[in-house]
Amino acid sequence: MSQYSNNEVSSRNDPEQIDLIDLVMQLWRGKWTIAAFVAVAIVLAGVYVATAKEKWTSTAIITQPDAAQIATYTNALNILYGSAAPSMNDTQLRVIGRFNSAFSALAQSLDNQEAPEKLTIDAAVKGQPLPLNVTYVGESAEAAQKQLAQYIQQIDEQTAKELDIDLKDNIKQQITTLNDSLENQEKVSQEQKDLRIKQIAEALKFAQAAKITAPQIQQTQDVTQDTMFLLGSEALSSMIQNESTRPLVFSGAYYQTKQNLLDIQNLNVDPATIHAYRYVMKPNLPIRRDSPKKAITLILAVLLGGIIGSGVVLGRNALRNYKPRA
Repeated sequence: MSQYSNNEVSSRNDPEQIDLIDLVMQLWRGKWTIAAFVAVAIVLAGVYVATAKEKWTSTAIITQPDAAQIATYTNALNILYGSAAPSMNDTQLRVIGRFNSAFSALAQSLDNQEAPEKLTIDAAVKGQPLPLNVTYVGESAEAAQKQLAQYIQQIDEQTAKELDIDLKDNIKQQITTLNDSLENQEKVSQEQKDLRIKQIAEALKFAQAAKITAPQIQQTQDVTQDTMFLLGSEALSSMIQNESTRPLVFSGAYYQTKQNLLDIQNLNVDPATIHAYRYVMKPNLPIRRDSPKKAITLILAVLLGGIIGSGVVLGRNALRNYKPRA
């Protein structure tokens, strides 16, 4: 019993032992000091909340455009390429893909500014390319909503202009191709005409040599190149004159090419009729700011002030009661 009491007394007198009750009593006695530090921390937190730059995030959800939103563009592609034109679904995906790329490029450029702006675009549903979730962080709820809508419209107009430029380049190339095709068909038709006249002229020489002036056959449909001289020199001479003044004869493919050329030349797509996206959800007006968080900031201020105040009280008491060892 005596030994236990001695151990207890020695443990209480050991400066390296921590007495929780004593700590609590020290903190209680220094409660006003701790309260002062908490008050200062709350004041500083209030100043921070009042002066810190606010951040509000507006969000919109977009997806591929409807068929009507790119109708003029797809019609132009159908006229340009006919059966080889991409399907409506392929065109819609290509258009929203270009929008996504342009929007990502804008977000990157805004992030690299001297005063960075946070604009993001990513998949709204993990693992699926569409729809897309776009966000913008502004200094106020209204500013974030308005700026996000402006950036979406800006990229939409930019994408429409790029599609229009690509389309015009394709139209120029297709017009060149069709003109070359028409020119080649005209050359072929002219060569056929020249060959026909040459064949009749050769038959005329044989008829004149054989002194055949009148037709010697009754059924002209049975005439071949070898028997054409039997038509007589008078008929052959008339045929040469007729063939010389006769316009070129073209196949149906020539006139189809001509029609395609006229259709393409009359193409005129207004970029204002092309839209690269469709809203699933328009830019919303945020009701909660991202930062600064008033409640969290005040709670952290109270905790930090209490910790610092407690440290000051305990440190002051420790220095006051410190006795160097002999």
